[in-house]
Amino acid sequence: MRVDFHTVFPLRRGRVHEAYGPGSVGFAVMSFAAMAASGACLWIREGWLSDTLTPQGLLPFFDPARVLLARPKDQTDALAVAEEALKDGAVPAVIIEITRPLNLREGRRLQLAAKAGGTTGLCLISEGMGSNAAETRWHVAPIFTTQSEDSTLMRWEIKKNKSGTNGAWNVRWDSKTRRVHVVSPVGE
Repeated sequence: MRVDFHTVFPLRRGRVHEAYGPGSVGFAVMSFAAMAASGACLWIREGWLSDTLTPQGLLPFFDPARVLLARPKDQTDALAVAEEALKDGAVPAVIIEITRPLNLREGRRLQLAAKAGGTTGLCLISEGMGSNAAETRWHVAPIFTTQSEDSTLMRWEIKKNKSGTNGAWNVRWDSKTRRVHVVSPVGE
C-alpha cells in the first residue's frame, strides 16, 4: 500500500516527530515553513554546541525573526523547555536538537505535552537515537545529481509511522511559492 505525501506532510499537529540524516535541519526548516503561515517557532539547542543557525540561511523559507532560539545548558534543561513550550501551545512548532537518546519516559512526556498544547514537535536526532514514543521518524538526505542545479532536492523517507505505512519521496523547495513539491526521480 502506498502512502500519499499529503497525509504525512505537513507534520501532524499535537504530536512529536523525529528526523535524522544529513538533511534533517533542512527538513525542520521546510516543515516549519509548511505548517505555520504565521506564528513563531521555538528552536532548542544546547548551549555547549558551538555551531548555530544562520538567519540569512532561513530567508528563502520564512522571516528569520519568526525563530526563537533557546540555548539551555544541557539536554535535561532542553527537554524541560521543550515540554513546557509544547504544553503551552503559544507557538505552532517546537524543534529540539537531541544529543543523547531519549528514554521512553522522556519521549512520552513530550508526546503528552504536544497533545495538550496542540503543538507540533520535531526532534532532530542522530541515527539510532529514536524514541519509541515518536509519531513518525524521517530519514532525510540530499540528492546529488548532475542533471539539475537544484540544491534543495532531497529524499524524505518515513522509517517509522505510528498511524500509517512508511513511504519515500523526492522533494524540493520552491522558493517562489514557499512550498515543498514532490518530484519524480530522474528517468521516471
